[in-house]
Amino acid sequence: MTRKAIWIVIGLMITAMIGLVVLQMVWIRWQFQLDNQKFNDKVFEALGEVKSKLESDAENVTLEIFKKKNSNFFSKDGGEVISKYLTKPSEGWSAGLRNYELSSMPYILKPETKLENLDLEVVDNYLKQSLDNRGLILNYDYGIYSEEAGDFTSVNGNYVAMVVGSASDIESDQNQILSNTLYSIELFDDLKSKVGSLKINFPAKRSFIFSSLLLPLLSSLLFTAIIGFCFVYTMYVVFRQKQVSEMKTDFINNMTHEFKTPIATISLASDSITSPSIISNEEKIKRFAGIIKQENRRMLNQVEKVLQMARIDKKEFELNLTEISIHHIIQVAVENAKLKVELKNGSIETNLGAKIDVIIADQNHIANMINNLLDNAEKYSPEEPQIIVTTRNVKSGIEISVEDNGIGMSKDSQKHVFDKFYRVHTGNRHDVKGFGLGLSYVKALTDAHHGDVFVKSELGKGSEFILRLPFTQSDQQ
Repeated sequence: MTRKAIWIVIGLMITAMIGLVVLQMVWIRWQFQLDNQKFNDKVFEALGEVKSKLESDAENVTLEIFKKKNSNFFSKDGGEVISKYLTKPSEGWSAGLRNYELSSMPYILKPETKLENLDLEVVDNYLKQSLDNRGLILNYDYGIYSEEAGDFTSVNGNYVAMVVGSASDIESDQNQILSNTLYSIELFDDLKSKVGSLKINFPAKRSFIFSSLLLPLLSSLLFTAIIGFCFVYTMYVVFRQKQVSEMKTDFINNMTHEFKTPIATISLASDSITSPSIISNEEKIKRFAGIIKQENRRMLNQVEKVLQMARIDKKEFELNLTEISIHHIIQVAVENAKLKVELKNGSIETNLGAKIDVIIADQNHIANMINNLLDNAEKYSPEEPQIIVTTRNVKSGIEISVEDNGIGMSKDSQKHVFDKFYRVHTGNRHDVKGFGLGLSYVKALTDAHHGDVFVKSELGKGSEFILRLPFTQSDQQ
């Protein structure tokens, strides 16, 4: 898959993710509105039920009021009816039957009288029962509002102290909220005028509605997060695999190039040996046989490098731990590398400042690590490489620094320089040989010795590889 195709897929996935989130937000908003409407319907159903019960109870109050014989409690029509029944009772009717008929006439009492004679405990019980039956189990404030008084006569089952003939000058915040509430129903309707109303407010309404959406909301967020994580991880794997594929392709190309030269040399030497002019010359045959043996050994060394990294990756190796002198290994490695450096008019300097250079480690692997760092410094340096090898003691170990004046590397290259098969880009130069295994070998064996390796570099200003190894393996275990 090309890089352009990958970015197109990423763009489509991001668009799909955004669309999914937007759709979920729209759905949640729509569900909230729907639940809010259901909540409102249930509240008004409950208020309607309470109203019906209170009006039914008001009929039974008529008889009690009648017994007080106070005409101020009765309406104009009610007063005439009562007077008629008191002065001219129907023939054959008992007093009980007459009283029942009076109590069954709700229009006899003034609506204000019915409002004033409400039993607050009964109202509270009716309201709580009606709300509970509809699943509306949450805190609420309620009050009975009188149009005649212009204020609440009771709030939350308690009577409100009022100045006679006028409304309260200062309303509490609670009363103000109740006055403006959406949930209100008129009580004891009068065709001529409004009498009063039952008002209720739910301070925790939004939280109550959201609580029903909490599970689907959290599930939606969780699944969206999982999809997002999988998408990001998939893109990481795609880019990582693409990078690995490119590195492996580069490795195959380099390996082919590395093998091509010795194979061509062996082929040429073999042809020369079979030549009639050479086959009778023992000295020349020995010379060409030596060339074949040398090139064959060179190819075997290259193959051994690849096989060795495979064993390291599979952890199929053991360290031969002994006491070794780091300074001695560095001196031998520097002596071996001097020839190639001096051929490029360069130099290698050593500044072995570590007072304690003896550590417990695998001598062969440590020597290979130092050789790889020196080889890397020589290959990526200009015509006159200047390489400095420095040692110093650090806490519980020794630090080895290999610094060069080479081409350096970018921040991105520094992140991958220890990856297997990775090779730093050298621009238009193609003369840097290798498989991209040297630094990955250094990293793997440093980890095996419980050490640390890192790089400091800047493009065009060289690089410095710093290797830290403990005195003993027990220091880091």
